[in-house]
Amino acid sequence: MRPTGGPAPHRIRSTALSVALLLAVAAASTLLGAGTAHAAGYRYWSFWEGNGKNWEYATQGPSLVRPDDGTVQGFRFAVSQDSKDAAQPRRAPDFGAICAGTPAEDGRKRVALVIDPGTAADAPGGETPPALRTACAQVGPDASSAEALASVAKPLRYSSDALLCAISGYPAAGCGDEVSGDGGEKSPAASSPASSDAGEGDSGDGGDGGPSAGLLVGIGAVLLLGIAAVFRARRRR
Repeated sequence: MRPTGGPAPHRIRSTALSVALLLAVAAASTLLGAGTAHAAGYRYWSFWEGNGKNWEYATQGPSLVRPDDGTVQGFRFAVSQDSKDAAQPRRAPDFGAICAGTPAEDGRKRVALVIDPGTAADAPGGETPPALRTACAQVGPDASSAEALASVAKPLRYSSDALLCAISGYPAAGCGDEVSGDGGEKSPAASSPASSDAGEGDSGDGGDGGPSAGLLVGIGAVLLLGIAAVFRARRRR
């Protein structure tokens, strides 16, 4: 005869099952949070092309693009995860306004440039961004965007994989550095936002802050444990 005054066995099993499932969900949530909050993005110079009215993120780096006469191009230094959330230059792509004082010359082309070092919030620790400026580069007809930029904004600094690291010496150090979610610095990423060429904005595998393969395996293991607890409880009934 079952003693009176205590909980029924099926209620005990039901409570234990609920606790196991709650623990599994909580553990999975914790793992997901740990995997997505570790990185806020990368600090780098992004490369833009003007379409007459607005800015469009360049699909190639400045060393590959050979702009036509009358082109407007922009460079913006900021922290962003990828091309989808990259900050645009804070000046309209207006060729007429930028190159108004530079007359056309035979055998030369004019490329209007907007060079925007960004805000203090995006600057590396201990550095102050210089003022935004524009320039009208007058270069040979076959010159690339990188050559046009070099003609008006030296010194430029590049990484070994052709990532544009600094314009006019800013920033003084670092190149495509990963910035953690709490604002702290991390070591330069092996796959930087523009590792394919200077100015390309994709951050590579894992650069968008998504969960890694190891994290997903851990979440799967936690959920499997919870499911196993369900089956054990059912078999005991």
